Amino acid sequence: MKITKITFVAALALMAVGCTDKKEANIPVIKETKAVAQGDETKFGECVNATSHSFQLVQIDGDTLDFIVEEQYLSPEDSLVVGDVVCGGLYDGNKMAVMATPGEEGLVVRKAINVTSLMGRWTSLAKNFEIKDGGVVESHVQNESNPYTEWKILNGKLVLSKDTFNILSIGNDSLYLENEKGIYAYKRQLE
Repeated sequence: MKITKITFVAALALMAVGCTDKKEANIPVIKETKAVAQGDETKFGECVNATSHSFQLVQIDGDTLDFIVEEQYLSPEDSLVVGDVVCGGLYDGNKMAVMATPGEEGLVVRKAINVTSLMGRWTSLAKNFEIKDGGVVESHVQNESNPYTEWKILNGKLVLSKDTFNILSIGNDSLYLENEKGIYAYKRQLE
């Protein structure tokens, strides 16, 4: 079922205004409405009925998709493993961003990002930032020359302001990102 951009934005606005007390209204990345209009294939929603090899995704519009998780996803271009297939774990109630491809038994996950696990404060030698709900990034470094100010998931990749990263791993206390400049390791800063 295709939803026009205007209908989608109106539905999100009504959900945000009319359902502030409901769990479903707390969708982490509202900025994704622009990405969807520009060909983003990522599916967003809440993880339910999670097992080690499958889960369901209840999307913002209420549709439910079934996904199969294989041990690894091989990219068709070079047959190499593309980082962790599931980054941040599969937990019922967590917000997810999922890229999938049709398979023999259903939708096969290429990349699943636990958006709930991604949010939080991350530090390295050069950066100290907090990924917040609603696409906001807050820098905790005084006088940083190029602080991250916003984030979104676009086609299974994390976009921090102008930088795009492949998420290699999200752990309880670590985040590994990669782009053409290298691999970046971050530690979760607990409040």
